[in-house]
Amino acid sequence: MKVNCMKLQGGVLIPASDRDEAKLTRFKTNEQYEIEIKLTRNPQFHKKVFSFLNFCYEHWDGDRVLGHGTPEAQFDRFRKDLTILAGYYEQSIRLNGEIRTEAKSLSFGNMKPEEFEEFYIAVTNAACKHIFHTTDEATYNKLIGFF
Repeated sequence: MKVNCMKLQGGVLIPASDRDEAKLTRFKTNEQYEIEIKLTRNPQFHKKVFSFLNFCYEHWDGDRVLGHGTPEAQFDRFRKDLTILAGYYEQSIRLNGEIRTEAKSLSFGNMKPEEFEEFYIAVTNAACKHIFHTTDEATYNKLIGFF
């Protein structure tokens, strides 16, 4: 299980988002766990990108995805589809001859900070084109806040 955390003073680690906090509910308080820590990119920028992706998902979501898997799985598929629409994908040929399109990984180890910044620009453009093409004034004002 991967959980994004932020370090506070005194060595305290806290979940970086509500989604990460929900993942930790299965662990008992005052129990010992072994964790592996990896340094991620600029945490504020990373948080901004995923806040934008969550905002897009909430705007798109509506009642369409209820009853079709977990919210986490739905968000993950949505994020991958939006990543593909932004042009960050790899293609391969399957055994049956079909072309398979896979979203590139957004992880720190697979995407350099400069590429992640370029991705943010591309994904905002893709979201404006495919998700926010019709929107009300309140949503538009929230959307502008990400630029």
